[in-house]
Amino acid sequence: MNSNSGIEQDSLDWAKEAYLKLKQKQDIQKESSHDDQLSKPLEKELINDQDSISLETISKGPALEIKTNIKDVSASEDVSESTLEQDPVLGDFDEAFTWSANVLAAQGKQTDQISIDQIDWLNRLKNGLEKTRKGFVTDLLDKLGDDPLTPEVVDDLEMLLLRSDAGVVATDQILDALRTKLNEDVLDASQGLRFLKKQLIDILDQPINATGLKELVPKKGVLNIWLLVGVNGVGKTTTLGKLASVAKRSGFSALIAAADTFRAAAVQQVQIWGNRSQVSVISNQSANADPAAVVFDAIGAAQSKNIDLLLVDTAGRLQTKNNLMEELKKIRKIIDKLASNANIESLLVLDASQGQNGLKQAMAFAQSANLTGVVITKLDGSSRGGVALAVSSEAKLPVRFIGVGEGISDLKPFNSFEFVEALLANR
Repeated sequence: MNSNSGIEQDSLDWAKEAYLKLKQKQDIQKESSHDDQLSKPLEKELINDQDSISLETISKGPALEIKTNIKDVSASEDVSESTLEQDPVLGDFDEAFTWSANVLAAQGKQTDQISIDQIDWLNRLKNGLEKTRKGFVTDLLDKLGDDPLTPEVVDDLEMLLLRSDAGVVATDQILDALRTKLNEDVLDASQGLRFLKKQLIDILDQPINATGLKELVPKKGVLNIWLLVGVNGVGKTTTLGKLASVAKRSGFSALIAAADTFRAAAVQQVQIWGNRSQVSVISNQSANADPAAVVFDAIGAAQSKNIDLLLVDTAGRLQTKNNLMEELKKIRKIIDKLASNANIESLLVLDASQGQNGLKQAMAFAQSANLTGVVITKLDGSSRGGVALAVSSEAKLPVRFIGVGEGISDLKPFNSFEFVEALLANR
């Protein structure tokens, strides 16, 4: 058995051991759930009552009772039934599981330290990047073959990177590093791929490392304010709803400010998300209400209740609309004035399919909103997943979260290693 075969066998054995442990955990949970069902015969009857609970029964704050039906929400950023998902279950032991398990193993995880949720997410991420991978990795692997990396292959790589919207800066940085390496060593196909992965990870990690925060999470004991901005249709309000759910399930208290007062049904949509995640919503139902006033009230409520995280939804706007950008500056001034000691994050939500136009948005919003990070959505519907590289290298903004679907579990903190492994997965 050669060394590569030995490594592959070790990886397979590790994955098998991890699968068996997860299966044992799942079987124990099923037994526990079955016992709970037997001890709570009235549980099904109570579910309907719980669904009707308004936000007023959850919090004494000024959040409004949820009466809006899901079907009434604007279709531009629909809160669909697909967001109401069951917890992931363990599937078959197959190539998909093995790949995900090995990605976790490569990050130093032990077989008893992984979860079904982690496996499920990695599979979602890999599937979500399928369109980008088909236009990038397939061609790249065909060009690499089994032969040593050549200058001609590196030249071809330039076109592939640009086609995936990696951007000029990132592309030049990667090609320069590869050419320098080729002048020093002969790289076979596998070595060339490993070197390429390292370059991609370095580019994605550079703005993240500059912040000193590997992963963006609220800090306990102080108010955290996350302001979400972006143009219409990128999934901004839906992203906010998912972040509220993640925060609540992670043990943080949260509050939502429905400051998108211009789009029809935007406030109702936010309230639906708040109801689902049991997070109170500060809003003003008046037509064309002042968004800055909503933020003012929300900060006061968050401070009085010692809330960990205040999520602020804002109106979608084009970077060319000066009056709306000024409104955004006004909101930011109020936040700086009323919560000067808060940890403030200004996150731009980008639709991956917008490619280089999304990068232009990032550059423009960075000036008006003091951007500190980016959330990239809809990676599953785009062949331009390389835009994450452009955002990191040209806008020099850290990618903080990525979304690969409509479900509530399809938004996760960004991990450069996992992203690159999913992007360059050859199968």
